[in-house]
Amino acid sequence: MAKPHTSSDHLTAVQLLLCCTLLVAFAAPSAPAAPSPANVNMTWDVEYILWAPDCQQRVMVGINGRFPGPTITARAGDVVRVTVNNKLPTEGLVVHWHGMRQVGTPWADGTASISQCAINPGDSFTYEFVADKPGTFFYHGHFGMQRAAGLYGSLIVDATAEQDEPYRKDYDGELNVLLSDWYHENVYAQAAGLERKDKHFEWIGEPQTILINGRGQYDCMLGKVTRYHRGIDRYAKTCVRGKEAKLCNDEERCLRRSECGPYCPESQCAPVVFDVEPGKAYRLRIASTTTLSALNLQVQGHELTVVEADGNPVEPFKVTDIDIYSGESYSVLLTTNNTPTFYRPGAFWISVGVRGRHPKTLPATAVLRYTNSKFDWPGSAPPETPAWDDIDHSKSFTYRIKALRNATTKTRPPRSAALNRTIAMLNTQTLVGGHVKWAINNVSLALPATPYLGAYFYGLQGRAFDAAGEAPDRFPEGYNVSRPPGENKGYAARLSDRVYELPLGALVDVVLQNADMMREKTSETHPWHLHGHDFWVLGYGDGRYDAGRDFARLNTEDPPLRNTVVVFPHGWTALRFVADNTGAWAFHCHIEPHLHMGMGAVFIEGVDKMRELNVPREAMMCGVIRTSAAVLTPATPRSPAPAP
Repeated sequence: MAKPHTSSDHLTAVQLLLCCTLLVAFAAPSAPAAPSPANVNMTWDVEYILWAPDCQQRVMVGINGRFPGPTITARAGDVVRVTVNNKLPTEGLVVHWHGMRQVGTPWADGTASISQCAINPGDSFTYEFVADKPGTFFYHGHFGMQRAAGLYGSLIVDATAEQDEPYRKDYDGELNVLLSDWYHENVYAQAAGLERKDKHFEWIGEPQTILINGRGQYDCMLGKVTRYHRGIDRYAKTCVRGKEAKLCNDEERCLRRSECGPYCPESQCAPVVFDVEPGKAYRLRIASTTTLSALNLQVQGHELTVVEADGNPVEPFKVTDIDIYSGESYSVLLTTNNTPTFYRPGAFWISVGVRGRHPKTLPATAVLRYTNSKFDWPGSAPPETPAWDDIDHSKSFTYRIKALRNATTKTRPPRSAALNRTIAMLNTQTLVGGHVKWAINNVSLALPATPYLGAYFYGLQGRAFDAAGEAPDRFPEGYNVSRPPGENKGYAARLSDRVYELPLGALVDVVLQNADMMREKTSETHPWHLHGHDFWVLGYGDGRYDAGRDFARLNTEDPPLRNTVVVFPHGWTALRFVADNTGAWAFHCHIEPHLHMGMGAVFIEGVDKMRELNVPREAMMCGVIRTSAAVLTPATPRSPAPAP
């Protein structure tokens, strides 16, 4: 795909609209004039690299020869412009800007087969979009399983006078913590295993290592090994500086392969150390881009105050640890108020362990070190992660997240009486033609060769995908969520590329319903991410959602705004959003293999407004659009849908 024309005029209009709206909402009459939005320009070569993130060298997908990708830092309202050159010789790629709503630029969302064509080997594409709100975000590959191959990095959007954050004056410095998990088996072998039929199916298993800012240690631990750690890995051992130091000059193992352990000068798996001043407050920006793992983070000897979730302020609350699922991000405030002594050396473990699955992966560790510490390293063992199957611990944390009270702008959702549509989504694991799949209402998503956005823009829906009807928006009343699909009479799943069409401005409720997998009494937590929007999380519950009982109990007073939400095992989660963003938007489980196996859906918003978009032609030149390119013009709009 060649580099497309970028819509600078359109972006300028979007910027002006955002700035003017926010000036009215936030700026005090006497406030000085704010600096104009800036352009953040970057050029990336995406290529295969040899890297040793956990002291074991593997092939990864890197950016400009490094892993993880470069951190993007912008201010709210800035235009981010990233030219991506595909140097991968055998595969396409796209980059998704997780948490960016892409208002007016849906083709820049970076979702293959939904918002754009994959960038072909040797081609380039320039993503151009407004960083529309402050917060903690990240970016990652969204083609195949490239996120699991290492294509990701941090995206930090700072506040401005127009878009301030209520806690911005409550801290003195920031620390960025990007969490991920890492597999030694390459993603192509993983994908091949997932696609095998019947008894030949191979699950990806548990990761070998948890990474903090792209670094971890596979065959040893930084801290002292305890009985807890040996319960996860009976061969767990502590990395020993003296014994490993002799490897630092080993030309083959260390200098060539970077496999000499964490303590050599050029090690790619060196310990992550955060140096902080005592008596200060710090904002930890924490984001998870894991392939599979739900994680728990704690900072030894320090309390954490949660203030942000997915780029939205929340009512502050204090915890000793946080659970974080793939696709989520948080900001927590931490005060460095421990006085170093001989027994408390002024260096503390940051420990990150697996939750929700029986762990086979040792916790990752980093060090929080006071600048007045006489010791470089904590003197005690890292803290233990809460029990992996303590689901009540996870629920307790999640249920405490509420919208900020007394916010300058109210974020209360529209009233239920204005509701236009409710979509109930049953998550099931099932067989389709002998292949293990995940399905929503008996339908496993199979993406078409033609991007939905381009199909609607050019009026090729019927040729590009099955447009004879919509994806099902409910499941049978008699379905027993406590039994496997095979024990539910009449259950039969199929592949489909149908979508949900939503009138522009419609108010939509979605109820995610979890259920038994193919094994009885087995259900997992799934983090669901919605592109192009934030949504209100109205509530959670156990068992099957009952509208007659549960609808009236949904929280419409102070529900938090999120872009990613979990549905707990054998439970349900209700959310609400306004379909106010013309485009084609993915809604899917953020566990990489689950999406690969069909656990997702697509919302099409504002069909009658599609032709007003300035869609770059080059971004859509694949599938039936490519074969029809000579005669394409934007589609004639439908008659406007009735006002919701």
